[in-house]
Amino acid sequence: MRALTNPVSYLDGVYAPVADEIEADDLPIVGELPPEIAGVFVQNNPNPRFPPGGAYHWFDGDGMVHGVYLRDGRASYRNRYVRTLGLARDEAAGQPLTRGILEPFDPARSAEADKNTANTDLVWHGGRLMALWWLGGQPYELSVPDLATLGTVDFGGTLDCGVAAHPKVDPVTGELIFFDYDVYAAPHLRYGVLSADGRVTHRADIELPGPRLLHDIAITERYTVFLDLPMTWDTERLRHGKRRVRFDADAPTRFGVLPRHGGADAIRWFEAPACYVYHTVNAYEAVNAAGHAEIVLTACRIDNPVPTVPHAEEPLIPRLYFLRLHPFFYRWRIDLQTGAVTGEPLDDVPTEFPRMDPRRLGRRSRYSYHPRVAPGPTLLFDGVIKYDADAGGSEAHTWGDGCVGGETVFVPRDGGEAEDDGYVMTYVTDRRADTSELVVLDARAVANGPIARVRLPRRVPFGFHAHWAPHASQEGRT
Repeated sequence: MRALTNPVSYLDGVYAPVADEIEADDLPIVGELPPEIAGVFVQNNPNPRFPPGGAYHWFDGDGMVHGVYLRDGRASYRNRYVRTLGLARDEAAGQPLTRGILEPFDPARSAEADKNTANTDLVWHGGRLMALWWLGGQPYELSVPDLATLGTVDFGGTLDCGVAAHPKVDPVTGELIFFDYDVYAAPHLRYGVLSADGRVTHRADIELPGPRLLHDIAITERYTVFLDLPMTWDTERLRHGKRRVRFDADAPTRFGVLPRHGGADAIRWFEAPACYVYHTVNAYEAVNAAGHAEIVLTACRIDNPVPTVPHAEEPLIPRLYFLRLHPFFYRWRIDLQTGAVTGEPLDDVPTEFPRMDPRRLGRRSRYSYHPRVAPGPTLLFDGVIKYDADAGGSEAHTWGDGCVGGETVFVPRDGGEAEDDGYVMTYVTDRRADTSELVVLDARAVANGPIARVRLPRRVPFGFHAHWAPHASQEGRT
């Protein structure tokens, strides 16, 4: 088993945490920022406040948000820790009080085993920027543009569960569709809908056969699609205070289709061959050639997410400890009449962290933007690919020798209505110079490379998910 462990430290190199919070105005710009862009590009990163007390997993670090505020062709930078309750306890003690996910825990105190670090995702809804954690828990609201933590959010007392990373904002209704899951106890999946004015208006508890490693959902105009995948938490190890996942290649992938405001008894399950999905791109409703209603779902699919051979036998396929990161752009069609599910790969180049025009979410869409997975021992991105799912084409831009990018976010052009009328933004780090930039590309000409590069006052560690918060005044709410 030793040969299957990850060969890279997540405390060094491009992953290394930064030690302080800084801010800088009037950043140098190469090229020209379109003056109509007004808002803040933010990325959430794991950044341990104290040296870890044991084995460190990339998922363990305290949340730190790095933001670049753009307005009138100028740019400023700041980074801030997400001031979670767990971080406050650690700071009071002067050391981390919670072990990471590679360390054993007391199964009798499982509710206290994990710290909500809010280090994974960001979402903008109803004038709020919120930081989220992959294992759920309460969201943390951040002020814009200074990124100070305003506290936890319970949506006026209407939230009775957590909110996991990757909720979806319906661009038409303004609703936030979210889920939460519990590794240790049933119900393992909880589901909710937050109204445009920030109150939970619908909740349902959905029973699963056991604890799953859930990470994303998809929405259509009328439905929510859940991914019940055969990579599960090992319940026997959990009973002994250890976290490990299992993948059952003989079990089906299940897609649960639920009317958005339906109860758990209204969910329908559709089966497909075993696989794993970290991140979806989009889903939408259509009518197929047989005249049947169907749901079209796109995502980055991994055939088998658990290594079966030592890493030396496939050194160019990234690993994350006991996970194998080899995802490809894929499309399923779910026939709502016959129950049949068909699937097809859309490319043979590995990509992850896919994003699209948020104004098309849940409706038919054509374009998406995927960081390209670099060959090597662990997850890094060496470029971006723009896909045309209708025509089947793509165009790409690589960041250059020694450079690593992050999640790419689509920002609509002010007044633009076409699906790719806008900009693509991400952080790019030069590993040789130990410096980072915010790069801005024209979404209609990705292959041409950046139209502007904002030079940052520090290296931004390779992190998780990014978001765009449009310029708006913001007051703290509860």
